[in-house]
Amino acid sequence: MIIQNLSDLQQAHQQGKKFKYLPFWGHTPKSDNQIDKAVFSQWFPRDFVVDNIVYPTAEHFMMAKKAELFDDNAILAQILASKHPKQAKDLGRQIAHFDEQIWYQHREDIVFQANWAKFSQHEDLKAFLLNTGERILVEASPVDKTWGIGLAQDSAFLENPLKWQGLNLLGFALMKVRQQLVLSKLI
Repeated sequence: MIIQNLSDLQQAHQQGKKFKYLPFWGHTPKSDNQIDKAVFSQWFPRDFVVDNIVYPTAEHFMMAKKAELFDDNAILAQILASKHPKQAKDLGRQIAHFDEQIWYQHREDIVFQANWAKFSQHEDLKAFLLNTGERILVEASPVDKTWGIGLAQDSAFLENPLKWQGLNLLGFALMKVRQQLVLSKLI
């Protein structure tokens, strides 16, 4: 069974299937020049190119595509010029004519596209992601209930998706990227 979302994982868990989990949170590697699970963060600094535009982080890509989705070219330009992912995120919250329902329809695909570009364009990042094997990637953010699980890495419920407080959309997007890398034989 391929796990693509929280519902799939919860169902498999209820059926007694066992998984290995890899929690991550934060964008700063433990040491310089070391690839570790910080690469899974949307804020991890690694340039990638999509349609001749250089994005310094996946967060920049996500916020730029959000601005494009709602035709806010003024904010889009500011996002593309921003230097830090927090600045891009803050600008993304200022998008004119934002419609939450439309965003919900597109957000997972946009984050998949960002991470596909980031991991497929960098051999070291790709190798690290592929080396996670079949593990369930878990954004163990105690403050994010959309992209993370709403629980910290040291939570007793980390390996019980029935107890998660969030959707883990980033973790599942990364797992989809991993699956596509394997299927496309980009390894």
